[in-house]
Amino acid sequence: MRRVLVFCGSSPGRLPAYVEAATALGDELAAQGLGLVYGGARVGMMGAVADAVLAAGGEVVGVIPRMLEEKEVAHTGLTDLRVVETMHQRKALMESLADGVIALPGGFGTLEELFEIVTWAQLGIHTKPVGLLNVAAYWSRLLAFIDHMVAERFLRPEQRDALLVGYTPAEVLTLMRDYQPQPLDKWLDRSQT
Repeated sequence: MRRVLVFCGSSPGRLPAYVEAATALGDELAAQGLGLVYGGARVGMMGAVADAVLAAGGEVVGVIPRMLEEKEVAHTGLTDLRVVETMHQRKALMESLADGVIALPGGFGTLEELFEIVTWAQLGIHTKPVGLLNVAAYWSRLLAFIDHMVAERFLRPEQRDALLVGYTPAEVLTLMRDYQPQPLDKWLDRSQT
């Protein structure tokens, strides 16, 4: 891996552990010589992870839609800030610039980005590792729901297993480095349709 795409909140969240984890992830990315690709904002967890990578001398590529840049949330100290017109362009460009993806805690935007990227993997659009950094058990209820999706036969166990879960930045990055994509058939019970 050369660069990791990080999805996370533009808010710092309720617990100090969230921003601490964003900073720790930025530190670990830089320590491992990995660049950061992210949404380009200077606020919340997004700003914290970018600032940590920059402080350690690492590369940070931000991708932000013009509408958000114009609201003055763009981080102006990045290695490379790319301004696009739409949220769709933002996600496609970020994915193309990265070799793996990690989601930290966040809101609707983070969930939407995460589920789009795992859907692309499910459909074979990419074979990049996708990980969750499960800070303060933030993702545990979502993971339980995903397990429910498997139990209800809307998701295959292999598809669930492709979502890597770590509890520290080093652990999730190790899981991603060791990840071997498996060819998967998205559809369950296709013969019954």
